[in-house]
Amino acid sequence: MQNLRIDGDRLWASLMEMARIGATRKGGVNRQALTELDGKGRDLFVQWCQEAGCSVRVDAVGNIFARRPGRDDSLAPVMTGSHLDTQPTGGKWDGVFGVLSGLEVLRTLNDFNYETERPVEVSVWTNEEGCRFAPAMMGSGVAVGKFDLDEIYAKTDAEGNSFRDELQAIGYLGPEPAKVAEVAAFFETHIEQGPILEDEEKTIGIVQGAQGQRWFDVTLTGQEAHAGPTPMKVRRDALVGAAAVVAAVNRVGHDFQPGACATVGQFDVSPNSRNTIPGSVTFSVDFRHPVDDRLSAMKAELETAAKEAAEANGLELDLREIWYQPPIVFDADCVAAVQQGAETVGLSAMEIVSGAGHDACHISELAPTGMIFVPCKDGISHNEVESATKEDCAAGCNVLLHALIERANAV
Repeated sequence: MQNLRIDGDRLWASLMEMARIGATRKGGVNRQALTELDGKGRDLFVQWCQEAGCSVRVDAVGNIFARRPGRDDSLAPVMTGSHLDTQPTGGKWDGVFGVLSGLEVLRTLNDFNYETERPVEVSVWTNEEGCRFAPAMMGSGVAVGKFDLDEIYAKTDAEGNSFRDELQAIGYLGPEPAKVAEVAAFFETHIEQGPILEDEEKTIGIVQGAQGQRWFDVTLTGQEAHAGPTPMKVRRDALVGAAAVVAAVNRVGHDFQPGACATVGQFDVSPNSRNTIPGSVTFSVDFRHPVDDRLSAMKAELETAAKEAAEANGLELDLREIWYQPPIVFDADCVAAVQQGAETVGLSAMEIVSGAGHDACHISELAPTGMIFVPCKDGISHNEVESATKEDCAAGCNVLLHALIERANAV
């Protein structure tokens, strides 16, 4: 087994072919969830899996599962996977690397006629990014019971298109129940999306767990008025209040170090006219921290700051938490399998905590879970300049191969 290696050239070619679907002029990818391009990416993955001799099933939320049988096909499978949807200005590796590294493992097992005790499955989880339909990680969230399917079906994008209608339009409203049955182990391979591995000159990140996350939608409502005749002392300027909250969000991120991240990523000003005082502002807040108590304290700080900003400017406040993901600690046996895989292949590795949310975080509530990180250039992701090397991708996939085999043969 120590001599088993994936085909790095084949993995890279698959990554580059998938990247042509939704390719942008700046070298990235725009393949948002449930768009026609997402459908084309899914079709290509299904084609490749069928060519590899896998059976393929699709569930009611659009998750895809490609299965390679084991020696005892009645055993719970070992699973790996990620997502194919991207940000509007996304890169070639975020998510898709985890999907296609799983496919490459299946192809490699076929090359060597290697039969695992358990079945091995590769999954594509629907709408991991959450940029077109919020919240993120919908497919895996429904699969483990965190989200209600009908509520997800009713979600709409900015143009009012419903999740269910768009899923049906691309042909992935599947017949299977949107629920994952027993899983022996789950692994997700991913670019780090941060600079730590590159800075430490390590090839493999042995992921110990993930930061907790809280997402909020905030709306401040004042009164639209003419920018000229309205005296400053009587204004109810929603943007002034919002600016105070944005500054507070940034302060909270600095105050709760180490480990805290705080971001306002979406901002909508109404009526957005040069000579009209803003009457309403809606924006997002994204808080992250590896310690749950600290994350809760960050929420309390936001609530206080938003209330004070609203009162100081005569505004109405609507602050809603739309998603909460507690910090995650991954399974010890899966983490050990990743470490052993890195040692088997002879790669430099280090322990690391994920700063981003991943489908693996949801699946960890159902099954023993581990993650494998590889470096990305300058730690940049969710950006068209996102970049990873062919050698690092092959390295991460080789670690996945050995971790999957170890868990798939553990009966």
